[in-house]
Amino acid sequence: MLLYRTTTGIVIQNAGTWHALPETNWDTLLETPNLAAHLAQIASSTPSVSAPAESSILAPIVSQEVWAAGVTYFRSRTARMEESKDAGGGSFYDRVYAAERPEIFFKATPQRVARPGQPMHLRSDSKWMVPEPELTLCINSRGEIIGYTVGNDLSCRDIEGENPLYLPQAKCFKLCAALGPAILIQTEPPAPTTRIHLQIDRTGVAAFEGETTLSQLKRTPSELAGFLYRDNTFPTGTFLMTGTGIVPGDEFTLQSGDIIKITIDGIGSLINPMA
Repeated sequence: MLLYRTTTGIVIQNAGTWHALPETNWDTLLETPNLAAHLAQIASSTPSVSAPAESSILAPIVSQEVWAAGVTYFRSRTARMEESKDAGGGSFYDRVYAAERPEIFFKATPQRVARPGQPMHLRSDSKWMVPEPELTLCINSRGEIIGYTVGNDLSCRDIEGENPLYLPQAKCFKLCAALGPAILIQTEPPAPTTRIHLQIDRTGVAAFEGETTLSQLKRTPSELAGFLYRDNTFPTGTFLMTGTGIVPGDEFTLQSGDIIKITIDGIGSLINPMA
């Protein structure tokens, strides 16, 4: 079941039909106990409605924070080691990949999250930026993973590579993240065979394309959520990006006008241009 936040209200897509929800408070809805069962009951007892226009779909976030996990795929480990080796930080990423404790960092406040179709921001002091397509967990205040969405963890590889301590500047700035188009509401994680596909179009032609599966994710969603919620509180829940297994080659950097399309099986496609 897919949960959407739109300009005209909250809707769900279930088995090919659409249903409008009576609830209007997004934060309250995400805190509903047994949310999957609650939405299933609405789908079975309310008439269907028309599908929302794509232009009406908002990011599935109101007051939640966005956090992210790093170096959870081997490809990400390799890329981070390469970009930071001259700064003496290359071995850090190798160690965190194998460590018990994952790398978890703050990514974005709601105002920094782009909705589907909204341009993301090219940082003016970076010359090496890439999107990072990531399965993103939707977690309620009780630490329960209630769903999954598509996330884009926009990153400045040159700033992060210059010094690992610059990670906050490389990751957190205006419109540095995107979420959507929907939250897949289910209690079990997506299957390991679930595909994540990234395509970056430039002047109508694919400038980069790559794909991975969740089988390459080294840590489980529940493990990552558990570390995030250790000695921490999130009154309205949070979103946690789980890392990327797709990294363009070192010669690639995003340009204004590029269009990023991230597709995850069972959830949909998140499409954002670069401003």
